[in-house]
Amino acid sequence: MPGPSADPIELSSAERAVLEGWARRRKTAQALALRSRIVLACADGGTNSGVAAELGITRGTVAKWRERFAVDRLEGLSDEARPGAPRKVTDAQVEAVIARTLEEKPPNGDTHWTSRSMARASGLSQSTVSRMWRAFGLKPHLVETWKLSTDPLFVDKVRDVVGVYLDPPEKAIVLCVDEKSQVQALDRTAPVLPLMPGTPQRMTHDYVRHGTTSLFAALDPTSGSVIAQTFRRHRHQEFLRFLKLIDSSVPKGYDLHLVLDNYATHKTPAVKNWLLRHPRFHLHFTPTSASWMNLVERWFAELTTRKLRRSTHRSVVELEADIRRWINAWNKDPKPFVWAKTADEILETLAAYCQRINDSGH
Repeated sequence: MPGPSADPIELSSAERAVLEGWARRRKTAQALALRSRIVLACADGGTNSGVAAELGITRGTVAKWRERFAVDRLEGLSDEARPGAPRKVTDAQVEAVIARTLEEKPPNGDTHWTSRSMARASGLSQSTVSRMWRAFGLKPHLVETWKLSTDPLFVDKVRDVVGVYLDPPEKAIVLCVDEKSQVQALDRTAPVLPLMPGTPQRMTHDYVRHGTTSLFAALDPTSGSVIAQTFRRHRHQEFLRFLKLIDSSVPKGYDLHLVLDNYATHKTPAVKNWLLRHPRFHLHFTPTSASWMNLVERWFAELTTRKLRRSTHRSVVELEADIRRWINAWNKDPKPFVWAKTADEILETLAAYCQRINDSGH
């Protein structure tokens, strides 16, 4: 029995379900989970001393939450508001700072507010302004860039490319083709210092150039494998040689649907004539200034981050050999690239941007 002065606890089925959920859930605050276990144990007939011993807490704690639950039920288990000093910053002051941040420029001609300049202008402390900005998610020091395509066939090209990604033709292979031009063979002016505990890898900011190469790549987004070749020049002749490499690398029984950009070397008369003689090739051009639609760009980012950015090479031959080794290792364990957005979702997102821009021309 709970004891002569303890309130007996009787739970409804709904209350028991809520308490058991709070006690089990990993995301529940630990204090609330403990209080739930106390009430459940008391409802099962446990005494204050018995529950305290079972849960490893004091008898007074059990008595407190038993009484709180008996009076206020589930709401009684939540923490009460704690007394503290009254607010010194009014809602009107908060509104003024946020409105000024969004709508006005600093009086000294700066391009954006800092917490200190806003503090001087508003008469508040710098830490107070910082807390306001954090609460409203404002970061005046950051800027992001974007670009809208002016391609008159933008909508048609988006639907064409996304359609190839999400619903590829039967008996066909989709390849994302592009060139990473002017890949530089760079050597640092001093040896790279290795990673150490508490110290990141370090290298000099200056470097010596030893020439450039261009990487032509065709990514199969379904498997993640890549057909690639380096060339010293970047002309339509090299693009034709790369098309022939693709043609010889893919079995003859499949059509080839290439997603590529509007670079001039992709549209020369020599390229068009070659494509007429090879009808299994079908080209799908991304909109102008929309290279983000070509999944091979995402693979180029992997190459840059994992190989090129922190490598050193003393010749173009060494650079090309290093790139080939990395690509061979990639193709042994490729990772698929999955396109998730539908054409309608992309166009709706861009429409929202256009509505926020004055005189956009879209």
